[in-house]
Amino acid sequence: MIARVWHGYTKPEHADFYAAMLKPELLPGISKAKGYKGSYLLQRNLGAEVEFITILLWDSIDALRAAARHDDYETAIIPEERRKYLARYDTKASHYEVASVHGIPL
Repeated sequence: MIARVWHGYTKPEHADFYAAMLKPELLPGISKAKGYKGSYLLQRNLGAEVEFITILLWDSIDALRAAARHDDYETAIIPEERRKYLARYDTKASHYEVASVHGIPL
């Protein structure tokens, strides 16, 4: 299993609205992609900004590449209507092999 991890930051006054835009699905239609297993949305207040971390779980790196529909699967996918609420963000996502899971059904 592969975890795709991305970080974005908003101003505090945009945090609730930005979070609401990511629910119930982080990316439009992602839940229908073959090999998609689910996601986590993490949020923490850092005072001057609010950090968001998304973790998307995939069966394999090949499934993730197929869903990206291009060779550069590491490039962050941020719909234009959401970008205006981000103060800064990672332009690339990081990908990790999930080595172990405890107590979480997948």
